[in-house]
Amino acid sequence: MPALTLVSHDLCPYVQRAAIALAEKRVAFARVYVDLSNKPEWFRAISPLGKVPLLRVASRRGEHVIFESAVILEYLEETQANPLHPDDPLDRARHRSWMEFGSASLNGVARLYNAGSKGVFDQERVSLRTGFERLEAELSARRSGPFFHGDRFSLVDAVFGPVFRYFDVFDAIDDFGVLAQKPKVVSWRSKLAARASVRGAVSADYNQLLLDFLIARKSHLSRMIETKGIRSLGANRGA
Repeated sequence: MPALTLVSHDLCPYVQRAAIALAEKRVAFARVYVDLSNKPEWFRAISPLGKVPLLRVASRRGEHVIFESAVILEYLEETQANPLHPDDPLDRARHRSWMEFGSASLNGVARLYNAGSKGVFDQERVSLRTGFERLEAELSARRSGPFFHGDRFSLVDAVFGPVFRYFDVFDAIDDFGVLAQKPKVVSWRSKLAARASVRGAVSADYNQLLLDFLIARKSHLSRMIETKGIRSLGANRGA
């Protein structure tokens, strides 16, 4: 089997997706971290977009580099045991659609923590809340188990685990009301947080690293953190 190396960044949620999928598939892999604010030359040479994750695949044919998390996940589905997509083509299409929704949710989270004013912050908070209302409706209509696809962990779970992880830190700052009155979403979040693959996708100091990152944004959220005098957080839950 090819030797796999996941090129990572400490905070990247898209890296976490790949790490979760690899763990769920019980695939051995190495992990290398890069500083995206000071990208090494070897990384620039192999990353066409200058982003993580990258999956370096070493085989008898030489080394190949796969970039973009969605492509990495599909490659793993095609080459590794323990599939995380459902068997039915229509179900797979539905899952891929909700994975895209997860990416849109991450974009909404980024807009929230980058908002420069309270007005923009509140707009993004409402937008996120609306998105999770749609997710609550989907889970209420179809979900019959702890995960998105019932009892079976899927790639949709791998995508949303990193989304929900932001709220571990957000909740320590204030109650933004994004997940309020969404019992299905809250239950799903809890199940994912307890999953070994999700916990292990980040380091034990992830929460503190994320808090430091948010403070450095100089955004409305940064000012909220400063006003509350929050300087440190506990370790990543279960890491």
